[in-house]
Amino acid sequence: MPNTTGPLVIALLYDGLCTFEFGIVAEIFGLTRPEMGKDWYRFASCAIEKGPLKAHGGFNILPENGLELLEEADLIVIPGWKGPTEPVPKTLLEPLIRAHARGARLVSICSGVFVLAATGLLDDATATTHWRYADALRCRFPAISVDEASLYRQNNRLFTSAGSAAGIDLLIEIIRQDFGPDAANSVARRIVMPAHRNGDQAQFLERAVPLRPDIEIAPLLDRVREAIHESWPIARLALEARMSRRSFERRFAEATGSSPGDWLLNERIEAAKRILMETERTVEEIACAVGFGSVFALRQQFRRRVKLSPSDYRRSFTRKR
Repeated sequence: MPNTTGPLVIALLYDGLCTFEFGIVAEIFGLTRPEMGKDWYRFASCAIEKGPLKAHGGFNILPENGLELLEEADLIVIPGWKGPTEPVPKTLLEPLIRAHARGARLVSICSGVFVLAATGLLDDATATTHWRYADALRCRFPAISVDEASLYRQNNRLFTSAGSAAGIDLLIEIIRQDFGPDAANSVARRIVMPAHRNGDQAQFLERAVPLRPDIEIAPLLDRVREAIHESWPIARLALEARMSRRSFERRFAEATGSSPGDWLLNERIEAAKRILMETERTVEEIACAVGFGSVFALRQQFRRRVKLSPSDYRRSFTRKR
């Protein structure tokens, strides 16, 4: 461990280790950072089972430490897990519960939430995970309120995060809480990350693929995207599709899994995001270009859907030109 006196961060090792998730923990907490002083984190890893352990990527790990090291930990990170249905051994659950009881913080990245959930510590709390695991988490642990929209959540020294990149955001936020914004910004710069993304910011997903191809609906969707600035009430959409309003709404839902209004709003937001990233046009110009009736409407819907203001989104995701 480095020659520092700060909080001891332990990352768990297990057979089938999620290599990237473990790597970001080691990168953020395990590198020597003399500029941070003697109070910076100490870092170690410990195996929950005997090695050698397999890791994603085709290599083996020979761990130096076992679970006894958890008794000294100030912060324990669970970097993913073997799978949503994989049982968590009692030999791991008990040390985690004891560690939390004595004041340690427990952190999960992505599927690592299934380990935290198995401890029972998340019961009656809100947790997040990667959106693809949200339903499995709800099904297995109904006492947990699952928020698949957020990047990370914090509850009583329990931290959960969504996909791998959201794990980085969470670890940077923990540094911010422990050492302040300057330290967090310094580490973020070292790993070439945005300095801060709020935990309640939405997980950024690609546009949903239609549930099934629809040769009547698909051309209309393309026409709407090409003229997204125009007004598209349901009556006009149905007319363009040469259907009654009732038939159109039914067919639209079958093809896209969404109502026409919700789909159109999402398309306007996606168009606004692209313009924000790729141009320097003002928010007023963008509101007009994507069919919002006013700047207020754009800002309100953008914040509701993306969990960021348009300006904050542009600062975080602008592409270099």
